[in-house]
Amino acid sequence: MGRFHRHDDGVEHEHSHEHGDHSGYTTATDRVMVLERIFDENDKTAAANRQDFESAGLTAVNLMSSPGAGKTTLLRETLRALQNRLRIGVIEGDIETSIDADRLSGLGAAIALINTADGFGGECHLDAPMVRSALPRLPLADLELLIIENVGNLVCPAEFDVGAHASAMVYSVTEGEEKPLKYPVMFRSVDLVVVNKTDLIPHLDYDLSAFYTNLRMVNPAATVIETSARTGSGIATWCEWLAGLHARRSTGQSVG
Repeated sequence: MGRFHRHDDGVEHEHSHEHGDHSGYTTATDRVMVLERIFDENDKTAAANRQDFESAGLTAVNLMSSPGAGKTTLLRETLRALQNRLRIGVIEGDIETSIDADRLSGLGAAIALINTADGFGGECHLDAPMVRSALPRLPLADLELLIIENVGNLVCPAEFDVGAHASAMVYSVTEGEEKPLKYPVMFRSVDLVVVNKTDLIPHLDYDLSAFYTNLRMVNPAATVIETSARTGSGIATWCEWLAGLHARRSTGQSVG
């Protein structure tokens, strides 16, 4: 069966699990019914995930980005900084290979790898059922923070609720100032934007103020943290955001 995604162009696109079958359905009504069922099933599973996280007393964050934005490097530095402060688990999403999961090993976190090429059709995102499939491989009751590192993609991951309490994205300055305008669904869906690789700005034809203007056009409420995962700049601020998020949840405060 094909899977539909709501893309930034406003059009509903069907993506088969093989990403090759675009035969469609008999009528537009059939397409809408299938679309509604897919997202309804996903949302029900996301709610079940969230309930499991609540029961375990942990805080879950959906971490997204484009490929190459530095998401895994940031996460590696995060684990190093927080390993003696919070009990952390990671769900590592990748289409293939364990390269990123291997980079995170040995830093005190419990890690569960999801390769979407293995039984999930090579999907370009994690959805709630995929995340749920990884939960039995994590000691949820022993964790305080769960970071779900989504597949690198600026479109599909933003469309699927996975049960997280908050969403963040890593954006690299090498991607250009216009990205919030080109991918508004992603930038609009997150609570926090990590502006990464800021150490490269002096070497780029890049206007940070223009990026902020574009971001505020699509998401005026997003928190922004500037970082360089390579130099360590801003990592402490990012880690405080994560720790504060969990602290607020633990005391029953809103995380919004």
